[in-house]
Amino acid sequence: MKSLEKIRVVDLTRALSGPFCAMVLADLGADVIKVEAGPDGDMSRTWGPFDRGVSTYYLSCNRNKRALCIDMRDPRGLDAVKRLIESADVVLENFKPGTMEKMGLGYDILRESNPGLVMASISGFGDSGPLKDWPGFDQIAQGYSGLMSLTGFPEGEPTRTGTAIGDLSSGLWLTIAVISALFERERTGQGQHVSTSLLASLIGLLSVHAQRYLSLGNVPVRTGNAHSVIAPYGVFETADGPLNIAPITTEMWRRLCQLLDLPQLPGDPRFATNESRVANRGELKEIIESRLKTRGKREWTALFVDAGLPAGPINTLEEVFADSQVEHCGLVEEVPHRILGRVRQVPTPVFSASKEGKPAAREATRHAPPALGEHSVEVLRETGFTESELYELLCAGVLYQIPRVPGAERGLAQHVE
Repeated sequence: MKSLEKIRVVDLTRALSGPFCAMVLADLGADVIKVEAGPDGDMSRTWGPFDRGVSTYYLSCNRNKRALCIDMRDPRGLDAVKRLIESADVVLENFKPGTMEKMGLGYDILRESNPGLVMASISGFGDSGPLKDWPGFDQIAQGYSGLMSLTGFPEGEPTRTGTAIGDLSSGLWLTIAVISALFERERTGQGQHVSTSLLASLIGLLSVHAQRYLSLGNVPVRTGNAHSVIAPYGVFETADGPLNIAPITTEMWRRLCQLLDLPQLPGDPRFATNESRVANRGELKEIIESRLKTRGKREWTALFVDAGLPAGPINTLEEVFADSQVEHCGLVEEVPHRILGRVRQVPTPVFSASKEGKPAAREATRHAPPALGEHSVEVLRETGFTESELYELLCAGVLYQIPRVPGAERGLAQHVE
């Protein structure tokens, strides 16, 4: 899927939210230039764990990009970035609000030379208002948005999600905004400045819990792995590990009782209706688990699915990536890497529709997450920089080409002479 093939994106973002957005755009075909401040680059390059010295955190959100490393504190470096943006379709940033303006890269300035430019911004709490200057960290936003108040067990403390869902969801929301702005540009010829924040992204995911409060004034409480308004629904222990079951209709509930040899339960006043089952979910869980502990989670899963009951084991990541369905759906791709040889990665999970029961053919990932400054000279040369200019930037330590090509400066010097 290469719908964005002719779109050039200048990615000024760091850490996770913006780089994740940029990677999705790159996976959809865009030419993404990852601009990193020299000499150290994106902070995520220093975050472990490491695979032979390469950050797995960085690997997770930077494939299919080309890398430019430049000192933007130097006026010559900042000017180079401006020249790069002049020929771009999109520029992404997740600096603190106001930083782009201080750098001379505010949208009002950039659109003077590039009126079709789409600028896309991610902040922690919004680009205006009393909290606009708060640092944007995922767990802080998870707590502030109310999401953590819904996550965890009633007797425990509020809990963050297992992944940085504020960063990842804001990256996805911004991807939608960028594509929408590009679509509108097709009609008007004009770009625009679109934005989101970690706070807005997470509140946008509150879904029925938000509506429950807004409509009824009802403040939901944490219910652990149990569904807040349906029972039985959630995690149950088997002989060899946890299992999810979700018999959401009355008919499914009756079938569950038959399968577990508990024919008396549907007539029991404590469990006759969904409301009564929710009220007595603790007792019900004990009764169901007394049966489930006689077999393993995969054996039960097969029996439930054969009976038309939604169920599935809770897998470890080792089990996930050994799973036949995961393999069949192409949810892991391999890409060559200059240091690591071959790297397995989870691709952006959007596909063309499958044909005749087979997964649709997909374009292979174009290239692995780049080394710091891997394409610096290449990118600026494409932007129109002369060999003399490139030589001067390299020698001045403003432009970083890493890994260094032996004799690169001498080669450029020959063009100067």
